Amino acid sequence: MKYNINSIRGDFPALDEGAAHFDGPGGVQVPRQVADAVAQALCSAIANRGTVTAAEHRAEGVVHAARAAMADLLGVTASGIVFGRSMTQLTYDFARTLSKDWLPGDEIVVTRLDHDANIRPWVHAAEPAGVAVRWADFDAASGVLAPEAIAELLTDRTRLVAVTGASNLLGSRPDVARIAELAKARGALVYVDGVHLTPHLPVDVTELGADFFACSPYKFLGPHHGVVAAEPALLDTLRPDKLLPATDEVPERFELGTLPYELLAGTTAAVDFLAGVCARPNIPRRHQITASMQALAEHEEAMHAKLEAGLANISGIQCYGAPDRVRTPTTLFSVAGVPSPQVHKLLAERRVNAPAGSFYAVECSRWLGLGDGGAVRAGIAPYTNESDVDRLLEALTEIAENPSR
Repeated sequence: MKYNINSIRGDFPALDEGAAHFDGPGGVQVPRQVADAVAQALCSAIANRGTVTAAEHRAEGVVHAARAAMADLLGVTASGIVFGRSMTQLTYDFARTLSKDWLPGDEIVVTRLDHDANIRPWVHAAEPAGVAVRWADFDAASGVLAPEAIAELLTDRTRLVAVTGASNLLGSRPDVARIAELAKARGALVYVDGVHLTPHLPVDVTELGADFFACSPYKFLGPHHGVVAAEPALLDTLRPDKLLPATDEVPERFELGTLPYELLAGTTAAVDFLAGVCARPNIPRRHQITASMQALAEHEEAMHAKLEAGLANISGIQCYGAPDRVRTPTTLFSVAGVPSPQVHKLLAERRVNAPAGSFYAVECSRWLGLGDGGAVRAGIAPYTNESDVDRLLEALTEIAENPSR
Protein backbone atom coordinates (compact mmCIF):
# COMPACT_ATOMS: atom_id res chain seq x y z
CA MET A 1 0.00 0.00 0.00
CA LYS A 2 1.13 3.55 -0.75
CA TYR A 3 1.46 6.20 1.94
CA ASN A 4 -1.59 8.38 1.30
CA ILE A 5 -0.83 11.72 2.92
CA ASN A 6 -4.15 13.30 1.91
CA SER A 7 -6.15 10.49 3.48
CA ILE A 8 -4.03 10.60 6.63
CA ARG A 9 -4.41 14.36 7.03
CA GLY A 10 -8.17 13.93 6.89
CA ASP A 11 -8.03 12.03 10.19
CA PHE A 12 -6.53 14.98 12.13
CA PRO A 13 -9.20 17.51 13.17
CA ALA A 14 -6.59 19.95 14.48
CA LEU A 15 -5.36 20.55 10.93
CA ASP A 16 -8.70 22.18 10.13
CA GLU A 17 -7.48 25.24 12.01
CA GLY A 18 -5.10 25.88 9.13
CA ALA A 19 -1.70 25.99 10.83
CA ALA A 20 1.34 24.18 9.44
CA HIS A 21 2.68 22.14 12.35
CA PHE A 22 6.41 21.60 12.79
CA ASP A 23 6.08 21.30 16.56
CA GLY A 24 5.68 17.51 16.57
CA PRO A 25 8.92 16.82 18.50
CA GLY A 26 7.21 18.46 21.47
CA GLY A 27 3.96 16.55 20.93
CA VAL A 28 2.00 15.72 17.80
CA GLN A 29 -1.60 16.36 16.89
CA VAL A 30 -3.87 13.34 17.36
CA PRO A 31 -6.18 11.56 14.92
CA ARG A 32 -9.88 11.52 15.65
CA GLN A 33 -9.70 7.76 16.34
CA VAL A 34 -7.56 8.47 19.39
CA ALA A 35 -9.87 11.20 20.66
CA ASP A 36 -12.85 8.90 20.14
CA ALA A 37 -11.18 6.10 22.11
CA VAL A 38 -10.43 8.46 25.00
CA ALA A 39 -13.99 9.76 25.01
CA GLN A 40 -15.46 6.27 24.86
CA ALA A 41 -13.42 5.16 27.87
CA LEU A 42 -14.48 8.23 29.81
CA CYS A 43 -18.14 7.82 28.90
CA SER A 44 -18.37 4.08 29.53
CA ALA A 45 -18.99 2.54 32.93
CA ILE A 46 -15.54 1.86 34.35
CA ALA A 47 -14.14 1.13 37.79
CA ASN A 48 -11.00 -0.07 39.50
CA ARG A 49 -9.71 -3.21 37.83
CA GLY A 50 -11.36 -6.43 38.88
CA THR A 51 -13.22 -9.54 37.77
CA VAL A 52 -16.72 -9.09 39.17
CA THR A 53 -18.64 -6.22 37.59
CA ALA A 54 -18.74 -5.23 33.95
CA ALA A 55 -17.09 -1.92 34.87
CA GLU A 56 -14.20 -3.79 36.50
CA HIS A 57 -13.82 -6.08 33.51
CA ARG A 58 -13.76 -3.05 31.20
CA ALA A 59 -10.91 -1.46 33.12
CA GLU A 60 -8.98 -4.72 33.10
CA GLY A 61 -9.48 -5.05 29.36
CA VAL A 62 -8.30 -1.50 28.67
CA VAL A 63 -5.05 -2.09 30.56
CA HIS A 64 -4.28 -5.43 28.92
CA ALA A 65 -5.09 -4.04 25.46
CA ALA A 66 -2.72 -1.12 25.99
CA ARG A 67 0.08 -3.39 27.18
CA ALA A 68 -0.40 -5.60 24.14
CA ALA A 69 -0.44 -2.60 21.80
CA MET A 70 2.78 -1.16 23.23
CA ALA A 71 4.40 -4.58 23.12
CA ASP A 72 3.60 -4.83 19.42
CA LEU A 73 4.89 -1.31 18.80
CA LEU A 74 8.21 -1.96 20.52
CA GLY A 75 8.72 -5.66 19.84
CA VAL A 76 8.67 -6.67 23.51
CA THR A 77 6.64 -8.77 25.97
CA ALA A 78 3.37 -7.24 27.15
CA SER A 79 4.08 -8.13 30.78
CA GLY A 80 7.18 -5.93 30.60
CA ILE A 81 5.25 -2.74 29.80
CA VAL A 82 5.11 -0.20 32.65
CA PHE A 83 2.83 2.83 32.50
CA GLY A 84 3.34 6.12 34.31
CA ARG A 85 2.45 9.80 34.27
CA SER A 86 5.36 10.70 31.99
CA MET A 87 8.71 9.45 30.78
CA THR A 88 10.35 11.85 33.22
CA GLN A 89 8.40 10.52 36.19
CA LEU A 90 9.10 6.91 35.24
CA THR A 91 12.81 7.58 34.80
CA TYR A 92 13.01 9.19 38.23
CA ASP A 93 11.19 6.16 39.65
CA PHE A 94 13.59 3.72 38.00
CA ALA A 95 16.61 5.81 39.00
CA ARG A 96 15.54 5.70 42.63
CA THR A 97 14.91 1.97 42.43
CA LEU A 98 18.10 1.00 40.62
CA SER A 99 20.30 3.21 42.80
CA LYS A 100 19.32 1.22 45.89
CA ASP A 101 21.94 -1.33 44.80
CA TRP A 102 24.66 1.19 43.89
CA LEU A 103 27.72 1.50 46.11
CA PRO A 104 30.20 4.30 46.71
CA GLY A 105 32.80 4.16 43.97
CA ASP A 106 30.37 2.83 41.38
CA GLU A 107 29.93 4.83 38.19
CA ILE A 108 27.22 5.73 35.68
CA VAL A 109 27.48 7.24 32.20
CA VAL A 110 25.21 9.96 30.83
CA THR A 111 25.56 11.90 27.57
CA ARG A 112 25.45 15.55 26.61
CA LEU A 113 23.24 14.65 23.65
CA ASP A 114 20.34 13.63 25.85
CA HIS A 115 17.15 15.31 26.99
CA ASP A 116 17.51 16.22 30.65
CA ALA A 117 14.92 13.58 31.56
CA ASN A 118 17.58 10.96 30.81
CA ILE A 119 20.30 12.88 32.64
CA ARG A 120 19.07 14.57 35.80
CA PRO A 121 17.23 11.58 37.36
CA TRP A 122 20.47 9.58 37.18
CA VAL A 123 22.61 12.46 38.44
CA HIS A 124 20.24 13.02 41.35
CA ALA A 125 20.26 9.31 42.20
CA ALA A 126 24.04 9.06 41.95
CA GLU A 127 24.93 11.94 44.28
CA PRO A 128 23.61 10.56 47.60
CA ALA A 129 24.89 7.09 46.72
CA GLY A 130 28.46 8.31 46.23
CA VAL A 131 28.38 7.19 42.61
CA ALA A 132 30.52 9.01 40.04
CA VAL A 133 28.79 10.51 36.99
CA ARG A 134 30.84 10.28 33.82
CA TRP A 135 29.86 12.44 30.84
CA ALA A 136 30.03 11.32 27.20
CA ASP A 137 30.50 14.19 24.77
CA PHE A 138 29.27 14.35 21.18
CA ASP A 139 30.84 16.07 18.19
CA ALA A 140 29.27 19.53 18.08
CA ALA A 141 29.88 20.00 14.36
CA SER A 142 28.14 16.83 13.22
CA GLY A 143 25.88 16.15 16.20
CA VAL A 144 27.25 12.60 16.34
CA LEU A 145 27.72 10.70 19.58
CA ALA A 146 30.24 8.00 18.71
CA PRO A 147 30.18 4.69 20.61
CA GLU A 148 33.87 5.26 21.29
CA ALA A 149 32.98 8.35 23.34
CA ILE A 150 31.11 6.06 25.72
CA ALA A 151 33.51 3.13 25.48
CA GLU A 152 36.36 5.20 26.86
CA LEU A 153 34.31 5.97 29.97
CA LEU A 154 33.31 2.41 30.80
CA THR A 155 34.97 0.52 33.64
CA ASP A 156 34.18 -2.55 35.69
CA ARG A 157 32.44 -0.21 38.15
CA THR A 158 29.98 1.14 35.56
CA ARG A 159 26.49 0.25 36.69
CA LEU A 160 24.37 2.00 34.09
CA VAL A 161 24.61 3.82 30.74
CA ALA A 162 21.80 6.26 29.94
CA VAL A 163 21.64 7.19 26.26
CA THR A 164 19.12 8.60 23.84
CA GLY A 165 17.77 6.70 20.86
CA ALA A 166 17.55 10.02 19.00
CA SER A 167 18.29 13.57 20.10
CA ASN A 168 15.10 15.58 20.49
CA LEU A 169 17.10 18.73 19.65
CA LEU A 170 19.21 17.65 16.66
CA GLY A 171 17.58 14.41 15.58
CA SER A 172 20.97 12.63 15.79
CA ARG A 173 20.68 8.87 16.25
CA PRO A 174 23.53 7.21 18.18
CA ASP A 175 24.42 3.59 17.43
CA VAL A 176 22.50 2.34 20.44
CA ALA A 177 23.03 -1.34 19.65
CA ARG A 178 26.82 -0.90 19.64
CA ILE A 179 26.72 1.23 22.79
CA ALA A 180 24.62 -1.41 24.52
CA GLU A 181 27.05 -4.12 23.44
CA LEU A 182 29.97 -2.19 24.91
CA ALA A 183 28.10 -1.44 28.14
CA LYS A 184 26.98 -5.01 28.69
CA ALA A 185 30.52 -6.28 28.18
CA ARG A 186 31.27 -4.31 31.35
CA GLY A 187 28.20 -5.60 33.15
CA ALA A 188 26.28 -2.31 32.96
CA LEU A 189 22.57 -1.85 32.37
CA VAL A 190 21.40 0.33 29.48
CA TYR A 191 18.51 2.80 29.82
CA VAL A 192 17.42 4.21 26.45
CA ASP A 193 15.33 7.35 26.02
CA GLY A 194 13.27 6.38 23.00
CA VAL A 195 10.87 9.33 23.16
CA HIS A 196 12.11 10.98 19.96
CA LEU A 197 12.99 7.75 18.15
CA THR A 198 9.72 5.85 18.52
CA PRO A 199 7.52 8.22 16.43
CA HIS A 200 9.73 7.99 13.36
CA LEU A 201 11.04 4.45 12.82
CA PRO A 202 10.20 0.81 13.50
CA VAL A 203 11.55 -0.02 16.96
CA ASP A 204 12.81 -3.38 18.19
CA VAL A 205 13.98 -3.01 21.77
CA THR A 206 15.71 -6.38 21.75
CA GLU A 207 17.74 -5.51 18.66
CA LEU A 208 18.73 -2.21 20.25
CA GLY A 209 20.02 -4.06 23.29
CA ALA A 210 18.19 -1.78 25.72
CA ASP A 211 17.49 -3.13 29.20
CA PHE A 212 14.98 -0.32 29.67
CA PHE A 213 13.33 1.60 26.85
CA ALA A 214 11.29 4.69 27.68
CA CYS A 215 8.86 6.50 25.39
CA SER A 216 5.87 8.84 25.40
CA PRO A 217 2.65 8.08 23.48
CA TYR A 218 1.88 11.77 22.90
CA LYS A 219 4.89 11.88 20.58
CA PHE A 220 3.41 9.12 18.37
CA LEU A 221 -0.21 10.28 18.01
CA GLY A 222 -1.41 9.22 21.46
CA PRO A 223 -2.34 10.88 24.77
CA HIS A 224 -0.01 12.31 27.40
CA HIS A 225 1.63 9.69 29.61
CA GLY A 226 4.82 7.61 29.73
CA VAL A 227 5.89 4.04 29.05
CA VAL A 228 8.93 1.97 30.01
CA ALA A 229 9.55 -1.44 28.45
CA ALA A 230 11.83 -4.04 30.01
CA GLU A 231 12.10 -7.80 30.31
CA PRO A 232 9.71 -9.05 33.01
CA ALA A 233 12.52 -11.13 34.51
CA LEU A 234 14.64 -8.00 34.95
CA LEU A 235 11.72 -6.06 36.44
CA ASP A 236 11.18 -8.90 38.90
CA THR A 237 14.64 -8.30 40.38
CA LEU A 238 13.77 -4.68 41.26
CA ARG A 239 11.99 -3.52 44.40
CA PRO A 240 10.48 -0.06 43.98
CA ASP A 241 8.92 1.81 46.87
CA LYS A 242 5.19 1.18 46.86
CA LEU A 243 2.12 1.19 49.07
CA LEU A 244 1.78 -1.80 51.38
CA PRO A 245 -1.55 -3.09 49.93
CA ALA A 246 -0.38 -2.58 46.32
CA THR A 247 0.32 -5.72 44.34
CA ASP A 248 3.86 -7.01 44.04
CA GLU A 249 3.20 -8.44 40.58
CA VAL A 250 5.23 -7.29 37.57
CA PRO A 251 4.68 -4.84 35.95
CA GLU A 252 2.02 -3.48 38.33
CA ARG A 253 4.47 -3.07 41.22
CA PHE A 254 5.97 -0.08 39.33
CA GLU A 255 2.63 1.62 38.63
CA LEU A 256 1.68 3.92 41.47
CA GLY A 257 -2.04 4.46 42.01
CA THR A 258 -4.90 3.89 39.61
CA LEU A 259 -3.92 3.93 35.95
CA PRO A 260 -5.48 6.52 33.60
CA TYR A 261 -7.76 4.15 31.68
CA GLU A 262 -8.86 6.75 29.14
CA LEU A 263 -5.23 7.51 28.21
CA LEU A 264 -4.43 3.83 27.86
CA ALA A 265 -7.44 3.41 25.57
CA GLY A 266 -6.15 6.30 23.48
CA THR A 267 -2.70 4.73 23.33
CA THR A 268 -4.13 1.50 21.95
CA ALA A 269 -5.99 3.53 19.33
CA ALA A 270 -2.79 5.39 18.42
CA VAL A 271 -0.90 2.13 17.89
CA ASP A 272 -3.76 0.74 15.82
CA PHE A 273 -3.79 3.92 13.74
CA LEU A 274 -0.08 3.61 13.06
CA ALA A 275 -0.49 -0.07 12.22
CA GLY A 276 -3.11 0.78 9.61
CA VAL A 277 -1.23 3.60 7.92
CA CYS A 278 0.21 1.46 5.16
CA ALA A 279 -0.18 -2.25 5.77
CA ARG A 280 -2.43 -5.19 5.00
CA PRO A 281 -4.96 -5.77 7.81
CA ASN A 282 -4.77 -9.58 7.59
CA ILE A 283 -1.26 -9.89 9.05
CA PRO A 284 -0.19 -9.71 12.74
CA ARG A 285 -0.25 -6.22 14.18
CA ARG A 286 3.50 -6.24 14.86
CA HIS A 287 4.12 -6.85 11.14
CA GLN A 288 1.59 -4.16 10.24
CA ILE A 289 3.40 -1.71 12.49
CA THR A 290 6.81 -2.49 11.03
CA ALA A 291 5.57 -2.03 7.46
CA SER A 292 3.62 1.12 8.27
CA MET A 293 6.45 2.73 10.22
CA GLN A 294 8.83 2.07 7.37
CA ALA A 295 6.44 3.74 4.93
CA LEU A 296 6.00 6.61 7.39
CA ALA A 297 9.78 6.98 7.69
CA GLU A 298 10.13 7.20 3.91
CA HIS A 299 7.47 9.92 3.72
CA GLU A 300 9.02 11.89 6.56
CA GLU A 301 12.50 11.58 5.09
CA ALA A 302 11.23 12.97 1.78
CA MET A 303 9.62 15.95 3.52
CA HIS A 304 12.74 16.49 5.61
CA ALA A 305 14.99 16.40 2.55
CA LYS A 306 12.80 19.03 0.91
CA LEU A 307 12.99 21.18 4.03
CA GLU A 308 16.75 20.97 4.40
CA ALA A 309 17.34 21.62 0.69
CA GLY A 310 15.16 24.71 0.96
CA LEU A 311 16.91 25.95 4.10
CA ALA A 312 20.28 25.63 2.35
CA ASN A 313 19.08 28.13 -0.26
CA ILE A 314 18.06 30.81 2.26
CA SER A 315 20.81 33.26 3.09
CA GLY A 316 21.34 33.73 6.82
CA ILE A 317 20.02 30.34 7.93
CA GLN A 318 22.39 28.27 10.05
CA CYS A 319 21.53 24.62 10.66
CA TYR A 320 23.09 22.59 13.47
CA GLY A 321 24.25 19.03 13.00
CA ALA A 322 25.32 17.52 9.70
CA PRO A 323 22.40 16.78 7.34
CA ASP A 324 24.08 13.68 5.89
CA ARG A 325 24.19 11.92 9.25
CA VAL A 326 21.73 9.28 10.48
CA ARG A 327 18.93 11.19 12.16
CA THR A 328 15.22 11.63 12.60
CA PRO A 329 13.39 14.26 10.46
CA THR A 330 14.27 17.09 12.83
CA THR A 331 16.17 20.30 12.09
CA LEU A 332 17.57 22.87 14.52
CA PHE A 333 18.40 26.24 12.97
CA SER A 334 18.79 29.96 13.58
CA VAL A 335 18.32 33.04 11.42
CA ALA A 336 21.11 35.63 11.30
CA GLY A 337 20.12 38.87 12.97
CA VAL A 338 16.86 37.54 14.42
CA PRO A 339 16.67 36.07 17.93
CA SER A 340 15.18 32.61 17.83
CA PRO A 341 12.20 33.51 20.06
CA GLN A 342 11.39 36.27 17.57
CA VAL A 343 11.60 33.80 14.68
CA HIS A 344 9.15 31.59 16.55
CA LYS A 345 6.78 34.55 16.96
CA LEU A 346 7.07 35.71 13.34
CA LEU A 347 6.40 32.19 12.08
CA ALA A 348 3.36 31.93 14.34
CA GLU A 349 1.97 35.15 12.84
CA ARG A 350 2.09 33.32 9.50
CA ARG A 351 0.34 30.30 11.05
CA VAL A 352 3.47 28.20 10.93
CA ASN A 353 4.27 26.47 14.23
CA ALA A 354 8.00 25.95 14.80
CA PRO A 355 9.02 26.78 18.38
CA ALA A 356 12.36 27.95 19.73
CA GLY A 357 14.30 26.84 22.78
CA SER A 358 16.53 24.10 24.14
CA PHE A 359 13.50 21.86 24.69
CA TYR A 360 14.93 20.43 27.92
CA ALA A 361 18.04 19.22 26.05
CA VAL A 362 19.95 21.91 27.90
CA GLU A 363 23.29 20.06 28.03
CA CYS A 364 23.08 19.52 24.28
CA SER A 365 22.24 23.15 23.63
CA ARG A 366 25.13 24.35 25.78
CA TRP A 367 27.55 21.96 24.07
CA LEU A 368 26.50 23.42 20.70
CA GLY A 369 27.35 26.89 21.99
CA LEU A 370 23.71 27.98 22.06
CA GLY A 371 23.47 28.38 25.81
CA ASP A 372 20.16 27.64 27.48
CA GLY A 373 18.21 29.49 24.78
CA GLY A 374 18.74 26.98 21.98
CA ALA A 375 17.41 27.75 18.53
CA VAL A 376 14.37 27.11 16.30
CA ARG A 377 13.33 23.48 15.85
CA ALA A 378 11.29 22.12 12.96
CA GLY A 379 10.12 18.52 13.02
CA ILE A 380 8.31 16.49 10.38
CA ALA A 381 5.23 14.53 11.48
CA PRO A 382 3.05 11.88 9.79
CA TYR A 383 0.66 14.59 8.56
CA THR A 384 3.32 16.97 7.18
CA ASN A 385 2.89 17.59 3.46
CA GLU A 386 4.77 19.54 0.79
CA SER A 387 2.51 22.56 1.24
CA ASP A 388 3.48 22.73 4.92
CA VAL A 389 7.17 22.66 4.02
CA ASP A 390 6.68 25.34 1.36
CA ARG A 391 4.90 27.57 3.88
CA LEU A 392 7.76 27.26 6.36
CA LEU A 393 10.39 27.98 3.71
CA GLU A 394 8.48 30.97 2.32
CA ALA A 395 8.04 32.40 5.81
CA LEU A 396 11.71 31.95 6.65
CA THR A 397 12.75 33.58 3.39
CA GLU A 398 10.69 36.64 4.31
CA ILE A 399 12.10 36.76 7.82
CA ALA A 400 15.72 36.30 6.67
CA GLU A 401 15.38 39.00 4.02
CA ASN A 402 13.91 41.49 6.48
CA PRO A 403 15.56 40.69 9.86
CA SER A 404 14.49 44.04 11.32
CA ARG A 405 10.81 43.06 11.00
